[in-house]
Amino acid sequence: MQSPATSYINIAAYKFITFSDTVEKRPQFLEFCQKHNLRGTVILSPEGINLFLAGKRADIDAFLGWLRADPRFADIEVKESESEHQPFNRMLVKLKAEIITMKYPLIKPEEGRAPFVEPLTLKRWLDQGHDDNGKPVVMVDTRNAFEVDVGTFDNTIDYRISKFTEFPQVIADHKAELDGKTVVTFCTGGIRCEKAAIHMQNVGFDSVYQLDGGILKYFEDVGGAHYTGDCFVFDYRTALNPQLQETATVQCFACRAVVTPREQLSPAYVAGKSCPHCATEPASSAAPATQSHA
Repeated sequence: MQSPATSYINIAAYKFITFSDTVEKRPQFLEFCQKHNLRGTVILSPEGINLFLAGKRADIDAFLGWLRADPRFADIEVKESESEHQPFNRMLVKLKAEIITMKYPLIKPEEGRAPFVEPLTLKRWLDQGHDDNGKPVVMVDTRNAFEVDVGTFDNTIDYRISKFTEFPQVIADHKAELDGKTVVTFCTGGIRCEKAAIHMQNVGFDSVYQLDGGILKYFEDVGGAHYTGDCFVFDYRTALNPQLQETATVQCFACRAVVTPREQLSPAYVAGKSCPHCATEPASSAAPATQSHA
């Protein structure tokens, strides 16, 4: 139940499914969301849908009822969190070639998901140090480096990528290091790690799973066990802790770098103007790539 002090429900969802009428559907999505005072981003693509929205409880429920009336999205799973303010400043409905850009069009998750591990099972694996077959478990973060810096699983492999399109090459370069291990890919909400796991299967990994629902679902079901820090999110909340609460971490208005509470104590941090990441260097070199949304 929504707490009295909370004004907004934030939802994140995606589904890979053939979606051939995106052009026709775009104005319908925009009209419905605007009518119900929702803000955020909906991405429509021939390979499916990806969305981040926030609004009042009744309006979010109305949207989900409307969306699920389309048989293609009847079973779409949604992750929720709460906030005391609207974390988005506008409503966008975008048409894109992929709902998460990887530039590997032969990957069709709707034709069969990669094996997935549920959060409670993953916690048990991490507790015991191996999977149910006795194989060591390796966590692979598929997010951009600046997201990882806000928080990630303990002992995770972080390849310091700056955009998701780099993942196929970097995983190929390190394939031998992962032989004989059970690999669990993860990301914010599940979309990037689902594509990553399917790609890894396609190139010969024989024991790879995605974390079902990503970090946000793990926080919801498990909390912060085996995780250090917070989870970066692509809205004005910037980061959520394992209790799915907004933290004091912010993004610099000038360069979009993540600024921790400690960094906010620096004289170089001026809200809305500068931060330690850009005060002594051009903003263009400090800005993180923020085109991925899951």
